[in-house]
Amino acid sequence: MLTVRTATTEDLDRILKIYERARGFMRDHGNPRQWGDNWPPKELIEDDIRQKKMRVVEADGQVAGAFFFDVCDDPSYRVIDKGKWLDDSPYGVIHRIASAGIAKGVGRAAIDWASDQCPHLRIDTHADNLVMQNMLKQNGFRYCGIIYVREDSDPRLAYEKTGG
Repeated sequence: MLTVRTATTEDLDRILKIYERARGFMRDHGNPRQWGDNWPPKELIEDDIRQKKMRVVEADGQVAGAFFFDVCDDPSYRVIDKGKWLDDSPYGVIHRIASAGIAKGVGRAAIDWASDQCPHLRIDTHADNLVMQNMLKQNGFRYCGIIYVREDSDPRLAYEKTGG
């Protein structure tokens, strides 16, 4: 059974290893640009942990995945091109879902947990990240248009899920 909890500073090294593995997975699956060689940086993860916005997914007591979650007005989502959001009500944001590859269903566990916190969710991914796009569609997200992330102004496919 997979469970989600708020990450602690003791989880930092494991989270960094999970993101390193995820970057390799993305490169191997035709998506080398989304996180490049060093995204997300250690300082960002440390800040997310301090703010209690970093989550880990556990399988049998072992950290099997990581993701960011917050209920907020994400600046990257204020402008959407070639489409529109489904709902303008307050929403939860999921960023940087990554799996250690030791358990199936990490992405679904993250989304289910986030839906329990806020049934209206937004998330984005790179056009080359077909694995994530398929996972989002399987979990009830609808494609809404193109957004541009703050970090690099790179276009991303924007998805939204309403109603839990």
